[in-house]
Amino acid sequence: MVTGACAMEVLGSPSFTAACLLVALSLFSVGLKSLLSGVRIPGIRRRRKKPVRVYMDGCFDMMHYGHCNALRQARALGDQLVVGVVSDDEIKANKGPPVTPLHERMTMVGAVKWVDEVIQDAPYAITKEFMNKLFTEYNIDYIIHGDDPCLLPDGTDAYALAKKAGRYKQIKRTEGVSSTDIVGRMLLCVRERSLNGSNHSSLQRQFSHGHNLKVDNVGSATGTRISHFLPTSRRIVQFSNGKGPGPDARIIYIDGAFDLFHAGHVEILRLARELGDFLLVGIHTDQTISATRGLHRPIMNLHERSLSVLACRYVDEVIIGAPWEVSKDMITTFDISLVVHGTIAENMDFLKEDSNPYSVPMAMGIYKQLQSPLDITTSTIIKRIVSNHEAYQKRNEKKEASERRYYENKSYVNGD
Repeated sequence: MVTGACAMEVLGSPSFTAACLLVALSLFSVGLKSLLSGVRIPGIRRRRKKPVRVYMDGCFDMMHYGHCNALRQARALGDQLVVGVVSDDEIKANKGPPVTPLHERMTMVGAVKWVDEVIQDAPYAITKEFMNKLFTEYNIDYIIHGDDPCLLPDGTDAYALAKKAGRYKQIKRTEGVSSTDIVGRMLLCVRERSLNGSNHSSLQRQFSHGHNLKVDNVGSATGTRISHFLPTSRRIVQFSNGKGPGPDARIIYIDGAFDLFHAGHVEILRLARELGDFLLVGIHTDQTISATRGLHRPIMNLHERSLSVLACRYVDEVIIGAPWEVSKDMITTFDISLVVHGTIAENMDFLKEDSNPYSVPMAMGIYKQLQSPLDITTSTIIKRIVSNHEAYQKRNEKKEASERRYYENKSYVNGD
C-alpha cells in the first residue's frame, strides 16, 4: 500500500502533469507538420531559398549558336545567369581586333533567352578584385567556363583564382563551331579569290552581291564553306521553347537568311515580336541563299542559322528551310496574322520584281515593312573581315593552333 500510495502521489503531482502536457504538445506538433506538409496556409510566408546566381564571361565576338549553347548550359547550373562581356580594348590586347564592337555584342548577349543580366566591359582575366566584386556586389555563387583552355598571353589560366576559391564550375564545349572557325571560312574565300587576282574592293562586291541565279535552278551548288557541325534533334529541342501559339494568338511572320546572326537581326526580330503574341521566323535554305546572294553564301549552313535564331528571346518558333515565297496556303497553315520585313536587308529588289515573294500577303493587306533600327547586314560583317583580313589572319593563326590541339587530343565527355 505504501508503494501504491507513492505511485499515486507521483502521478498526481504538478510536475508529472506538466511533463505529460509537453509530450502531448510535441506529438501534436509533429502530427500537424506531417498533416500540413505541402499545404500553404494563408498569412504564413515560407522562407524562400536564395537563388543560385552563376557568372559567365566572354568576348562573344561573331556570336553563334556555340556561344548560346554555352550560356544555356551555364544557366542550367543555377537560377540566374549574369554574363560579362569583355571590352574591345581587352580583346585587342589578348586576342586581336574584334569583328563586332562592344555595343553590338551587348545587344547580342542581352537577346539570348537564357541570360538574366549583362555586365559591360568585363575583364578578360578574372582578377582578385573583380572576383570579389562578383561575390559581394553581384552575389555570384559560381563562375562558369567551358572545358576548352582559356590562357592569357603569358600562358597562365584566366580562371585560376576562381578555381582556387572553389567557386568554379565547368561546362562542355559545343563541338563543331567557334568564332575562329567562322572567320576562317571567310578568310578561306578571301585567299581563294585573291589567287584569282581579285582585289579587296571586288572581293567585297562578290561577298555582297549575288550572281542572279534563279532559285529553282541552283540545285545543290555550294561555295567555299567548311562546317564541322553535326545537327541532332536533341540540340534543336534544347533550343526550342516547346510551346505553340494560343488559340487567339496574333502570329507575326518574318523570314530571311539570318546568316552570321548579328545585332541588326536581333533588333528587327524585337520589333516584329512587339507587333503580336507569337513570332514565327522562316529560315531560308542554303540553296535559296546561294541563288540570291552568290555561291559563296551562306557562310553558315541552315541548321547553324536556325539554332542562332532559336536562341533569341524574341523568337517563338522557326521554320527550318522556309520557302522563298509566302503563299496563301502557308499563311493559312500557320494562321499568320501579319508578314513583316525590315527596311535594311541584303536585297530589297524583290519589291520591284514580278516574282515578289510577298505578293500574296501584300494583296491580302497583311504585309508591313518595319524601319530597321540598325544599318547592319551580313555583308557589313563580311566587309569588316575582308577589309582587314590580314589582321584577322594573324589572329586566327594563333587560335587555329590551339583549336587543332583541342581536336587532336579531345576525348568523349558526357554533357550538353
